[in-house]
Amino acid sequence: MTRRRQEKAGHRKKEIAAAASKILAHESSSRGSAQKSARLDTNPVGVDIGTSKIVFAQKKHGNVAFTSQLNAFISVEYSKFTESILNQNRINHYRMDESLIVYGDGAEVFANMLNTETGRPMRHGLLNPRESKAIEIIKGILDDIVAPAAKRGTQLCFSIPGAHKEAESDIIYHETILRRHLSNKGYNARSINEGLAVIFSELEKDNFTGIGISAGGGMCNVCLAFLSVPVITFSIRKGGDYIDDAVASVTGEVNTRVRAIKERELDLTEEPRNDVEDALHIYYDDLIVTLVKGLKESLAQTSKIPDFDKPVPIVLSGGSAKPEGFEHRFEMYLNKEDFPIDISEIRTASDPLYATAKGALIAAMFEG
Repeated sequence: MTRRRQEKAGHRKKEIAAAASKILAHESSSRGSAQKSARLDTNPVGVDIGTSKIVFAQKKHGNVAFTSQLNAFISVEYSKFTESILNQNRINHYRMDESLIVYGDGAEVFANMLNTETGRPMRHGLLNPRESKAIEIIKGILDDIVAPAAKRGTQLCFSIPGAHKEAESDIIYHETILRRHLSNKGYNARSINEGLAVIFSELEKDNFTGIGISAGGGMCNVCLAFLSVPVITFSIRKGGDYIDDAVASVTGEVNTRVRAIKERELDLTEEPRNDVEDALHIYYDDLIVTLVKGLKESLAQTSKIPDFDKPVPIVLSGGSAKPEGFEHRFEMYLNKEDFPIDISEIRTASDPLYATAKGALIAAMFEG
């Protein structure tokens, strides 16, 4: 029994060492840019605090530079060996009792190597009440990519989700915790709705008038704006995580594998090749239909819609909008509805993963 335990422990150490080397290889390419972005700088800052990722944006030498970290964590059993490996490779972690909490990009690599799931400090776009470590992990990731302001009062804009009837009070708590932490770093921190940030990022030529949709991991956020002023904002509590969980439930596949297929292989213009792809098609359709109907109902229920003198565009962004064919299916379902306003075009953001952070940066620049 002793020999078997020793062999098991040795195997575990090899797994951890292998995971650490993969994380180091993954992060070494981005660490340079992350360290550059973390240097003291007086330029305005935009931060997209999403359920799946946290993205930092700042203008550098005339171009917008982005740094991101996975908004996730994993708990591994504490040992001096593991802690030493993590320290040597500068992998984000901290000790809690007899566990080591690995967070950020390294968490997913560990989860894949150890065939387990990552935890999420956010759920449905807000701090996850089921995770006692949520606030500490969010602060740790923010500290890793957002340096203290070189000049107190530097403008920073961060994203928050649209109001949902089931969680209106939760947004107040979520926003206050994040604003307080970022303000303590010396910034003049204020929030911006995710959908409005997409409009700031993508609709300058349209005078910041139209509909911005951020389809993220935890939810889909929508904003209709007229000349940059938000007219309607709302969210639906379906996103990439909902699709992953639903597909895993009906197929028996693990979430990490479902997510990998969705992000690397899924093409909604092609016929499904297996049960997982078939389920992905089904739940993507469900998400899109819910989103379209929610948009139609919100527009129909408001009396504040401006008298647009011409049709307005819709811009799709976020990781859940990335699969080939998402835009086509959204347009197909939209055309089936008797929509209350005229739409000029439906298009995907130039960079769906970074549109919200870029929009938050633009908002901060206008404030500065």
